[in-house]
Amino acid sequence: MQTVSRVYDTYSQAQAAVTAIEAAGVAAAEVSLVANKYVSEKYAEVDDVSKAGMGAGIGGALGGGAGLLAGLGLLAIPGLGPVVAAGWLASLAVGAAAGAAAGGLVGALVSAGTSDDHAHVYSESVRRGGTLVSARVDEKDAARVQAILDSYEPIDPVVRGAEYRKTGWTTFDPAAPAYKPSETEIERMRRREAA
Repeated sequence: MQTVSRVYDTYSQAQAAVTAIEAAGVAAAEVSLVANKYVSEKYAEVDDVSKAGMGAGIGGALGGGAGLLAGLGLLAIPGLGPVVAAGWLASLAVGAAAGAAAGGLVGALVSAGTSDDHAHVYSESVRRGGTLVSARVDEKDAARVQAILDSYEPIDPVVRGAEYRKTGWTTFDPAAPAYKPSETEIERMRRREAA
């Protein structure tokens, strides 16, 4: 198995990418999504996951009808705080805090085969409002799934990492204060792309 991961600037891009790879035959159990909590108006002000009903299904509120998207819930991932998430990678990221050296989303991504640099950029991107989609696929299907995910215009982690570094960022810091996006950024995260 190979893990293919991409981060999208809007939830709707990620939602469309998940729908497309599931339609192409990737089982929902092999797909994961981790998004900044601000993609959901309902959970934007939640700081304590236990008060929001940890893992409560919010897929319907975010347009998830079936498959992975129907099972979205609110989880606490170390370094990110409350996130809208579903799938094996989210479970690994929550559990990684208990024993892995890197822990959290970075540790989960690295253990799934993502390069350390990309794992840090992807985690920081989620912290800043992006949505991560990861899929575990057979080696023979990896290029096809990558092409599908790439058709929904993910970020380029090399370019995004360089942009972050221009502002003094070096790596994802799980101890950094929670990121509070501006209203404009929240609107971008929630934007529905024209079909």
